[in-house]
Amino acid sequence: MILLLAALLAPAAQQSSQADETPTFRAGVSIVRVDAQVVNGDKVVTDLTKDEFVVSDEDAPQKLVYFGRDREPLSLLLLLDVSGSMQKMLTQMASKARAAMKHLQPGDRVGVMLFSRRSRIAQEFTDDLTKVAGQLDEAVREENLGAGTEINAAVLTAASYMEEQGATTGRRAILIVTDNLSLNYQLTDTVVIRGLFSANTVLNAIVVGKGDRPKPPPSGRYLNPDFTPTDVYKLAEETGGEAIKADRADAAFQDMMERIRTRYSLHYHAPEAKAGVFRRIKVELTPGARVRYPKAVLRARAGYYAGK
Repeated sequence: MILLLAALLAPAAQQSSQADETPTFRAGVSIVRVDAQVVNGDKVVTDLTKDEFVVSDEDAPQKLVYFGRDREPLSLLLLLDVSGSMQKMLTQMASKARAAMKHLQPGDRVGVMLFSRRSRIAQEFTDDLTKVAGQLDEAVREENLGAGTEINAAVLTAASYMEEQGATTGRRAILIVTDNLSLNYQLTDTVVIRGLFSANTVLNAIVVGKGDRPKPPPSGRYLNPDFTPTDVYKLAEETGGEAIKADRADAAFQDMMERIRTRYSLHYHAPEAKAGVFRRIKVELTPGARVRYPKAVLRARAGYYAGK
């Protein structure tokens, strides 16, 4: 999503020496921010430079006006499925919460939202990570959010909360922990993805239990478009996030917290475009970077809606 920011970047002569400093912008300049992750096998790649990324907007190469890794503060919303099938997994996750929080940095803020059929904020954004760990302990006892699971509705509610309460600077991410077992009623993935784009937020997911990526329907079978299976894998991929299947939530939670924190920030001036038009982004590594990391997988959001 385009952000209208408040001051222009420092002169070009200073950009290379200040590549990892917090950017400032001039009023009236629209900036597209891209949050990117690079993994090579099981390892997160942390030593890439600005010149090893190629960013295109509708196939037109873009000049990066800011590049950083790990420096920007993070607003992270933990979105926890508290339906009955999730209690064991949440108990595991809560037991490792304090250890997982050690991957965060000063200035980071974390909030907690719980959901089953309905959603509610259990912990507003805070930099007091002790409070967050306490809320994870309480989550397994939540019984007042209704029977059933409404995953797409919860993600959209979380995106709206992030847009309203997330910090105006820095990175934004949601981490959903769920079994991915749900049917969406009249709430398509497209609507949810647009909400995440609008909130400039990356969705990450830990999928536990029996949930998996939905399989395509058999050829020729009619499907009611008002009822669609939940697919947090797709939501994560479209926003540049990561979705992992885990047998245990505790180890996966610690690993995911580290991976969310270790990402690259790529900013460029937004090309002129009609408001509301979807513009596709492509982020790639240079051939030289591919030589260094031949098996690298790069995750970045698929695009943004112009003019917001």
